[in-house]
Amino acid sequence: MIQKDYDREPGLPAAGRPSAFPRSAWVLSDGKAGDEAQCIGVAEALKLPYDLRRVEPRKPFAWFLPKGPIDPKERETVEGSPIAPPFPDLVIASGRRAAAYLKRVKQASRGRTFTVFLKDPRTGPEAADLIWVPEHDSLRGPNVLVSATSPHRFSAQKLKSLRTSPIPEIDALPAPRIAVLAGGNSRHHRFTGDDISRFAAGLEKWGETQSSGFMITASRRTPEPLVSALKTLANGGRHLFWDGHGTNPLPAYLAKADAIVATADSTNMIGEAAATGKPVHLFMPSGGHRKIDRFLATLADKGVIHPFPGPFTATTYEPIDATPWIAQEILRAYQAKQQEDATEARRGPERAQDRQDKANS
Repeated sequence: MIQKDYDREPGLPAAGRPSAFPRSAWVLSDGKAGDEAQCIGVAEALKLPYDLRRVEPRKPFAWFLPKGPIDPKERETVEGSPIAPPFPDLVIASGRRAAAYLKRVKQASRGRTFTVFLKDPRTGPEAADLIWVPEHDSLRGPNVLVSATSPHRFSAQKLKSLRTSPIPEIDALPAPRIAVLAGGNSRHHRFTGDDISRFAAGLEKWGETQSSGFMITASRRTPEPLVSALKTLANGGRHLFWDGHGTNPLPAYLAKADAIVATADSTNMIGEAAATGKPVHLFMPSGGHRKIDRFLATLADKGVIHPFPGPFTATTYEPIDATPWIAQEILRAYQAKQQEDATEARRGPERAQDRQDKANS
């Protein structure tokens, strides 16, 4: 296991790319937006161009993944296959149904392609050359990277650039500006009528007592009653609500926020908020899970999260972003594999000569 050290942020080498830097990459997924965003965030941290490849296995093949075989109609030899060659130097994959395809790429490329899987592939550490999992997951191994938060696309540079760029509709909001990240129903959480009422009432109170300007986003999982309540709040003036049309303003909302309110149903969303260094006020809908509890406890210990509804907190902390570290570890492992392969190739003729000498003796 390779554990993220938050006292050290190595980043990528500043003075050019090493000779063993990958020159081509795929992002491989089964279409889930959150999984793709994590993979793209890592590729961007590597400053590496990539092709986005999506697998779409049919039933019954999809039922048996990740352990079962890939859909024969998506094998690398079939025209239009998402894993058709030429194979890249690096594949970054995520998503349960993509795991078997990643393994197939490794086989079909005769081991040349370096494979990375983000999150637990559910088939063990042998699923890829390198695996990343969040700290609250249980998978461990010598090729497993572990960090408290997930990789994402909101780099420190990107947030800094947006923070200093003029965005009139955001800049006109009263301070403190608060980004409101509303998730929705998930495997472990449900927004009941009481939850929606508590959440909306908490925002209304802050709007009155703090004279806050809210920058509100909802997700595709956000239940309609909650969307309606948030729209009503925004229509009262002094607030923004993104309706899902046009360019997603979330990066700008995070960059410009003095504080953040987020719902506890998405560890990815909370991890993105933690990259800002701004206080994250957390709303707990009904439900929960012990893995999420462990994740939240880690962030609470680091001073990231605070309860919502509750007192407004302006306390900041050192931003938490594992993405550069994950990219660095991928590069380090890739270079080690390149060196190992080169050494093996040099030893090939020597071994052939040894076999010949033995045959002649």
